[in-house]
Amino acid sequence: MVEVLLHAAGGLDRQWASALLPVFLIWLAVYLLLSGLDDLALDVVWLFAARRSSAPAQPVSGPEKRIAILLPLWKEAGVIERMLDHNLASIRYRNYEILAGVYANDEETRRAVERAAARHPQVRAALVPHDGPTSKADCLNWIYQRLIEQEMHGGAAAEIVLIHDAEDLIHPDSLSLVSRLTTEAGMVQVPVLALATPLHELTHGVYCDDFAESQTKDLVIRAALGGFLPGCGVGTAFRREELEKLAEAECNRLFDPAALTEDYVVGLRLHELGCRQVFVPIHYENGDPLATREYFPRGFRAAVRQRTRWVTGNCLQAWQRCGWGRRMRRPRLQAWFFWRDRKVLWGSWIGLLSNLIFLWALVDWAASKAASETWWLGEAIAGHGWLNLLLAANLALCCERLAVRMYCSARVYGWPFAAGAPVRMIWGNLINAAASLRAVWQFARARWTGEPLRWLKTEHSYPSLETLRGAAALSAQAAAAAGAPQQASPADAAPAATDWAVSTAPDHLPAIAAPAGAPGAGCAAQLDRRVLRALPAQLCDELLIAPVRIEDGCLEIEAGGDLPPRDARLIADRAGMPVRFVGVPRERLAQLRNHRDAPPRRWHPAPGGSVTQPSCPGSAPQ
Repeated sequence: MVEVLLHAAGGLDRQWASALLPVFLIWLAVYLLLSGLDDLALDVVWLFAARRSSAPAQPVSGPEKRIAILLPLWKEAGVIERMLDHNLASIRYRNYEILAGVYANDEETRRAVERAAARHPQVRAALVPHDGPTSKADCLNWIYQRLIEQEMHGGAAAEIVLIHDAEDLIHPDSLSLVSRLTTEAGMVQVPVLALATPLHELTHGVYCDDFAESQTKDLVIRAALGGFLPGCGVGTAFRREELEKLAEAECNRLFDPAALTEDYVVGLRLHELGCRQVFVPIHYENGDPLATREYFPRGFRAAVRQRTRWVTGNCLQAWQRCGWGRRMRRPRLQAWFFWRDRKVLWGSWIGLLSNLIFLWALVDWAASKAASETWWLGEAIAGHGWLNLLLAANLALCCERLAVRMYCSARVYGWPFAAGAPVRMIWGNLINAAASLRAVWQFARARWTGEPLRWLKTEHSYPSLETLRGAAALSAQAAAAAGAPQQASPADAAPAATDWAVSTAPDHLPAIAAPAGAPGAGCAAQLDRRVLRALPAQLCDELLIAPVRIEDGCLEIEAGGDLPPRDARLIADRAGMPVRFVGVPRERLAQLRNHRDAPPRRWHPAPGGSVTQPSCPGSAPQ
């Protein structure tokens, strides 16, 4: 039976070689060559120009500009309170407010926002008067209208508008950076990076690779060459004067309600109005990349759903609206970037098909060797010398493409994670192919029926203390294996993503122990600063507490006095795990606070060694 199957495979091989090679394989190879040269051109420009672009974070000189953060929401009751609590505790900026847009028929999300607003004066609910979901752009328009109404009734006028989503971990210094850069630019995009996840999570790993590459290379070069800068959906800041120009040009409609990717469209429209757009290159502070971090979809279906919206908006709707940019400034350059944006419509299918053909050829070669027969496909290719050269060139371009992608991923997540990029690239082609097919079908159906395209909701998850602690361990291992700089002593480790974390309340609230000076009164230098920063610093200072260690799944917290039940419950809420309190003298808390806030020490190795410095979850310093 095995011999029969092998002979049948050989027959199919000969049929393929004689019938399909002259037509199909040649055209496929030609397209892959052109696409590979397109990618190579951008990579060459990046190698020569990207290193010159820098925007180091500097403290804001003079008074802080008023920033309004717009937060469009739909069915986000499960995550929005934790997101607001965490970000409000971690942001190192004072002059800002958050306007959370809620729909009239989304009662749970509205109540969650109102609960957060009762705790935080910076938070306000901005009601969308009609039922949702419509589109993110429509929600943002209504939030902006509420901001104008608030200002008309005596509220402080916002000088900058910043867009974020319900799952975002906002970097503590991003608002300061935005305040500084909007002095010279009308639109500023802060990098967006996925949080690190284990290697076996292929779908989320695709997002890690995609955003690491786009934020390291593609968008940096795009802005440097003068192409229009599409927003990333979050971390996008606009100077108020530019939004007023946009409102005047678009009949007071900032964001196109029909657009599924309003960030792409608004970047395009602002470029057409002559707005200067700046993308902030990724740089690190004590090993921490200054970027917005978040979890992206971690399942295949959720990823296809989200990318369907991206392909529909960025490719099909933008194509319908402005063609290939013939009326824009520098039309040839814009057409090149439009081409690169829209290649996913057909390129994902061609890439997936190429992957399958390669795997099939590999299996067929192994079967031919096992049967001691001639590999007919190899002979057919060898009979066309020019086709041999074409396939060799495509192989070289594919290796170059993989090398650049792995380098970009390794800069953020370490080389062990980047080593999985070839497998994730194949998986990403499958996701993008499914999303492209679905996008074309939905767009064509909407055009045929006249029904508007709807906001395709993606389920959001906000990282808890435990999940971020796990991400920290994974990233530290990745950075160590990659030879990335590390801190010499755990006591001096840089703040991990845990100091951004907020979680749900535990099932029970342990009783408060009061034996002053009992366990936990050891030397502060022996404590891991990642644990000291597991709770917001402002909360710890106000309540005279300090988290010191985690034992048996319980967070031990030292307190400078008796805590009212309400405060104890708030602390347990923020910890996201069972807590145990120990009473200590206030002098002990002062020592812990100084240790927590002290800058990380630099360790200088012996000659021939490497300088180590802090690392953080999902990142590796340059």
